[in-house]
Amino acid sequence: MDKKRVFELRGKAQMLKPTVYVGREGVTASVVHELTNQVKKNKLVKVKILPAVESDLQEIADDLARASSSELIEIRGRTAVFAKE
Repeated sequence: MDKKRVFELRGKAQMLKPTVYVGREGVTASVVHELTNQVKKNKLVKVKILPAVESDLQEIADDLARASSSELIEIRGRTAVFAKE
């Protein structure tokens, strides 16, 4: 994905509310399933990683992107944005 498209998606993501939450268990099959379904339907999904998760945020976001066949757009704080073209 080119930079121009990434900046455009970042702007759109600011209006979104998180719809998928990663809890204490981390990246589970149900979280991946929900993210996969939502990214197919909405093309742009915001994921909130709760404070109970003690793993590396970048690692969790990369795992989610890989497992859901989506692309990580950005991580800001404990919130990650994923997109699928």
